[in-house]
Amino acid sequence: MTQPTNIDFIPSKLPEDRHHQRALRPKDAATLILLRKHKGQYQVLMGKRHADMAFMPNRYVFPGGRVSFSDTRIIPGTPLRPDVEDKLRQHTRRTNVQSLALAAIRETFEETGLLVGQKIPSGKKVQSRSPEWQGFYHYGVEPTLDQLEFVARAITPPMRSRRFDARFFTASADLVQGNLHDLSEESNELLDLKWLTFDEAQSLKLSDITYAVLQLIDDRLNKRDKDNRPVFVRYTKNKMMASRI
Repeated sequence: MTQPTNIDFIPSKLPEDRHHQRALRPKDAATLILLRKHKGQYQVLMGKRHADMAFMPNRYVFPGGRVSFSDTRIIPGTPLRPDVEDKLRQHTRRTNVQSLALAAIRETFEETGLLVGQKIPSGKKVQSRSPEWQGFYHYGVEPTLDQLEFVARAITPPMRSRRFDARFFTASADLVQGNLHDLSEESNELLDLKWLTFDEAQSLKLSDITYAVLQLIDDRLNKRDKDNRPVFVRYTKNKMMASRI
């Protein structure tokens, strides 16, 4: 595996008082980066996490969160492309990798009110016993996965009180059913939802990985990154390592 191009991951030394603590096992999580072109510039949708959140308070992030059991029970309108599914299966024990992409779509709906998918075809009955998905289906939309791109994976450093094994997906805003400009659905987790150019986004208070993923996507959109394999970021021997999947 080769090092990613044009991404500067600065290793962080583990605090001395945390070296003796046993690292928590990271929980599977997923993030969806919605992209649109507005007035000739690419924009991404981001929001600010509440100040009282235990994980990344006051940071601007993409919509996303933990994978839930209900995500493993959903049958999408269209599955992941084989090439994307193959990349997701590498270095993981999770058998249902579609649940990662479904979690990203569900969390985006919960945090922004935006529905990523397609209108349920006439005569097709789609339902779920899970309250987490009932709200999504209420609008006559089912999630679709065939146009999602898997761009990055990152595992939270071992010294953190909460750890996630997060997969980052991108999708065109064209997949959103409804009004892209209606971002009034602020949630208990995200505030100040807005579409931002890459320059605007990178000037905000971000985590290192959020900044790096923004840079990666910007490089791809502008043809500076010729390697389309997802980037995998994790800590090894107290150092941040980045490789390609």
